[in-house]
Parts: sequence; C-alpha cells; structure tokens
Amino acid sequence: MMLAPGSTIGIVGGGQLGRMLAMAAARLGYRIAVLEPQAGCPAAQVANRQIVAAYDDPAGLAELAAISDVITYEFENVPVEAAETLAGRVPVLPPPRALEVSQDRLSEKQFLNGIGIDTAPFLAVDSDADLASALHSFGGNGVLKTRRMGYDGKGQRVFRHMESGNYSGVFEAMGSVPLILEGLISFECEISVIGARGADGRVATYAPARNVHRDGILHTSTVPAAVPDITADVARAAAASILEALGYVGVIGVEFFVLDDGSVLVNEIAPRVHNSGHWTEAACVISQFEQHVRAIAGLPLGDTRHHSACVMENLIGDDVARVPELVAEPDVLVHLYGKAEARPGRKMGHFTRLTGRN
Repeated sequence: MMLAPGSTIGIVGGGQLGRMLAMAAARLGYRIAVLEPQAGCPAAQVANRQIVAAYDDPAGLAELAAISDVITYEFENVPVEAAETLAGRVPVLPPPRALEVSQDRLSEKQFLNGIGIDTAPFLAVDSDADLASALHSFGGNGVLKTRRMGYDGKGQRVFRHMESGNYSGVFEAMGSVPLILEGLISFECEISVIGARGADGRVATYAPARNVHRDGILHTSTVPAAVPDITADVARAAAASILEALGYVGVIGVEFFVLDDGSVLVNEIAPRVHNSGHWTEAACVISQFEQHVRAIAGLPLGDTRHHSACVMENLIGDDVARVPELVAEPDVLVHLYGKAEARPGRKMGHFTRLTGRN
C-alpha cells in the first residue's frame, strides 16, 4: 500500500541517519515522529514530533505506534523485542528479522554462508580456551570481536602470529560476553554496496564505493570504486541476494573485502541507510535516504545511477572547523548533523566533493 502525503513515518533512533531520513521524507510530503531518549537530538531538529523515551519503553513504543502509519529505524541495535512489539501494531520496515540477523556477528555470518555468500572464516569464542583453539585453527591470526554491539572499530582486538601463548584474562578483558574470532584477511581494498528492495519486491543497487577507514571509523568513500566490473557485479548481486533472503523492504548497506584476485567476501551488513552511502546525496538524483523512504512508503524505487564521480569524507571531531573553507569550494556539498559538541571520534557531518561528470 502506498502512503499518502501527510502520513506519518515513525523513526526509532534520533541520530544523523534519522535526521537525513526525516529531511528526505519531508520532501515527499510525509510527517516524521522520532523515538529517542535524548531530547533535541539531530533528527528531532527536523522532525514534526519527538517522543523522549528509551527504545524499549512500553509507553513510548505505544505512542509511536499510535501516531505512525509505518515505522523504520536508523540504527541496527534497536531491541528486537521492541521492533516486534511495534510490528504487532503497525508495519515495521525493514522487518525485525533483519535486526535479529545483523545484531549478532555469529548469526550474521551463519546467515550469509547459508545463502551461499562467502565471508572470512569464523569461530565462536566463549572463553580463553576457545580463543586459544580458534587462533590455532587460523594460524595465529584473527580479529576478536564482541558478537553484539560495537561499531566504528569498538569492541575489537587484533591478533597476529599468535599460534600459541597465554590468553588468560582476554575473555574477561573483552567484557566476558559472547565473542567471535574472524580469520585475518589479506585484501586489496574495502568496498560497500547500498541496495534497496521495494514493497513490490523490486531490487535496486547503487554503484560500489571504495572505503578507507582511519582508527576504525570511515574516512572516505570514493565512487567509482576502481574495481573490475565483474567484482562490482558480484558485490551488487550479493547485496540483492541478501535483500531477497530477508524479505527486506528498505535500504541496506553491505560491506565487502575485495581480495587480490577480484573476488569478494562480505564483512558485515547494516539494515539501514549507511555512512558509505552518503555520497548518493550529492552524486545521484535519488539519494539513499529518499530511496529508503520510497521503499517503506510503497512508492516506486528511484534511479540509482550517479551523474558524477565523487569522494565523500566524514568530518570527525574538530574536522568541523574546516566547514568555512569547504563551503567556499565549488562542487562541494556540506552536511552538518546539528550536534552541539565536537568530540574526538564523533561524526559531526560530512561533505561530498564532485570530481567529474559522467
């Protein structure tokens, strides 16, 4: 069913992704209600209404469901139980199943392998003894991660050339929570694909972006990604397979490692609009944010072609001081997130520089 203009889209989460979704929805005539415990959050600054409540607060969830025609979310750590509660009252898109799969790195990789998509090798780690065994299996090299939560490089520890050793205390130091050890992959570059699936089942994918990270945080996304056409095609096809397997409606971000032979491994999936897709705001007629709104509102998906090559760069912490010089440049789109305080590692905004027309 297609949402009529004037309908209300509920968003769980009030960060910058919710802010950009709200702005795209407003352009299409929709109203926005945000559920977020932080008053005056970035999304609330451009929304029609904010419900100040925890993501699992029963009264807040009931209020959001009562005023919304469809509900979405802007981050993947929304409690699955909360999403399912909402889904019992109003459509929730993407479906809660996508949250369930993506919130646990072990279940995520098992899901991906189960639909024929390759990942780095992995083993569950629930003790120091498990870690010793897993590292031995992977030749002493691996990335130990918390299975749940963690983002921008948080909750991770890298091991190299550790075929044997004393691992006493590592599990406790990681929080005594379920962990996963992923084999350390030698790769040529990292890319990501932003894909969308509409309510009618149609799938559309954007061109891959080449991503560079600093200190575990995305620094730049460049389009074109400068990978072989076959690599780009395989990555886009993998994103489409994930969307189909989840019965997904909305936008998803899929991150890949590109190996030396041009093949790809999926690193992780994000059931939401994605930082590495911010370039679409400047280089495409239909951004990832409008694409997501179109999908959950039952509108036709838009064209994913890009009219320009570009580089998107995050403004982290004090990088926001560069804004005066950036807005003076031609072919640069600057987007700030309305955050009052610049802190180290905090995403304050981004800019996209167009580098050539197609």
